[in-house]
Amino acid sequence: MTTPVQVIDTDLDSAVELDRVAELVRSVPDYPQPGVLFRDITPVLADGEAFATVATEIAARTGEADVVVGVEARGFLLGAAVALVAGVGTVPVRKAGKLPAVAASRTYDLEYGTATLELPAGVVEPGTRVYVVDDVLATGGTAAAACALLTDAGAEIVGFGTLLELTALDGRAKLDGVRVDALLSG
Repeated sequence: MTTPVQVIDTDLDSAVELDRVAELVRSVPDYPQPGVLFRDITPVLADGEAFATVATEIAARTGEADVVVGVEARGFLLGAAVALVAGVGTVPVRKAGKLPAVAASRTYDLEYGTATLELPAGVVEPGTRVYVVDDVLATGGTAAAACALLTDAGAEIVGFGTLLELTALDGRAKLDGVRVDALLSG
């Protein structure tokens, strides 16, 4: 039996709206490999009202961030919307080889290999307060690498926001010292 997607904090004023968002998250068994239950947020992004709820809820948690950093690839979509609502800029953290000018890179381990994230040059200066956004927090490897990359560049991480946290995978543990704001768990 799979864990249902549910709202983490039912005291939120928007709990009813977030219940609807949770219902839109699609569970896809055996993707991208057998035994994995993929949580697809595409239906949330396709629903204007649900997408606005998510962007507004995460934006309310950005605090004193100067910029929102979205992690490739769905984190770009959420990060841009969150930044727009919060009234700050957005910066993408990309997979290796996608940027014309790179300020820094960070390679990290995956369950089945390694990956590298890169920060674009000239957009995050030392001392910049950043709020990192990604769609799902699973094992925490990508989130931790993004935060480490930004810290290496001299940024101050003010928090990490996500639509969905897969709590059974304990990715939060890899973000030691970083405040994690998740709207849904599953």
